[in-house]
Amino acid sequence: MPTAQSPMSISKVGLVTVAATLFATAFAQEGPNLGVTPSPELIAAWDISVAADGTGLPPGSGTAIDGASVYTRNCLACHGQEGEGLLHDRLVGGHGTIGGPAPTKTVGSYWPYATTIFDYIRRAMPYLQPQTLSDDETYALTAYLLYLNGIIDADQVMNAATLPEVEMPNLKNFVLAYPEA
Repeated sequence: MPTAQSPMSISKVGLVTVAATLFATAFAQEGPNLGVTPSPELIAAWDISVAADGTGLPPGSGTAIDGASVYTRNCLACHGQEGEGLLHDRLVGGHGTIGGPAPTKTVGSYWPYATTIFDYIRRAMPYLQPQTLSDDETYALTAYLLYLNGIIDADQVMNAATLPEVEMPNLKNFVLAYPEA
């Protein structure tokens, strides 16, 4: 059984190690040159987040009256007539059930901020065509869901100034995991 390697095999291992190190160093310094640096405009188009306080809400407006037709066209097939649920989650009702043995979590009974409704609809709905609603349609649809849950009046205008002011029924039941000191 051989106990030593030939000088030739040692030099091949050394050569491969040096080549691999040089190759890795070159890529680490320059990168693979994939993609492009995003422009500020592209980053702004991707940044559609809306905070609980309304930061990030776009211009536009809508009422529940306007939102009824948006709901019929885009939501009825999955969420049923007036949001009672069908293929997907129920959106209306459930008030007073959250602390009970069989909570019904809906937009009106569970969600703590009206701005979260807008944000979710804007980024994720309609289910098969997310981000296809205009800002006005999204405000109108948000208003419609708030109206169906008895939170606002049908003719109340929702926009970047009024939506953050809506007080949701379950707001006080959410506790901050990391309270401010």
